[in-house]
Amino acid sequence: MINTHSVTDIFFDLDHTLWNFEKNSGLAFNEIFIELNFPFSLDVFLKLYNPINHAQWKLYRENKITQEDLRFNRLNMTFEKLNYSASIGLIDKISEQYITYLSTFPHLFEGAIELLEVLKNRFRLHIITNGFDKVQQFKIENSGIESFFEFVFTAEKVGFKKPHPEIFIQSLKTVNTTAEASIMIGDSFEADILGALNQGMQAIHFNSHNEEVHTKCPIVYSLAELKALF
Repeated sequence: MINTHSVTDIFFDLDHTLWNFEKNSGLAFNEIFIELNFPFSLDVFLKLYNPINHAQWKLYRENKITQEDLRFNRLNMTFEKLNYSASIGLIDKISEQYITYLSTFPHLFEGAIELLEVLKNRFRLHIITNGFDKVQQFKIENSGIESFFEFVFTAEKVGFKKPHPEIFIQSLKTVNTTAEASIMIGDSFEADILGALNQGMQAIHFNSHNEEVHTKCPIVYSLAELKALF
């Protein structure tokens, strides 16, 4: 169980935790599909793209691929599975369009604002995200949650990606708090939960995309369920 008595600071992940990545990503690709005449549907594309994107992000977290590799591979691999011949130029164009569109969509998970309003009255709130700095800032601003957070730490800015210890260590130091007084809330067992627990923080796993069940910390499947823990 979570012990909130000595907690002063809560750190949130952004994508798949507060910001509804799958929904916003689908809307971004919908804009692209309107412009380009693909011989397959958006639903078929997304069914293949989403797990490929997750896998590529894992490789990126592990420093096995670059940011440029991530953006190219996730599209190229999806088109290969669709047996669709896409030139490097087309993939680069789609990648740029996607990044431009993505952060303009503001959809959060249901109950996000209500949760943040409740927690803001009791704790200092911050974000630790592996997402790219400018893109994440646009997402936070456009979805109307900027005022809830005192600090936003991106892997790009800090120089280390979750679950690397240094991104948590630097975040705790900047906020001027301790691991024992902090909780990490995120969707990734590997990046958010283990990364935080290994530094002595408490953690809550918002299991938004059905990761394997575990006993390392509380698991919730909605933000209403998460709010009930406080």
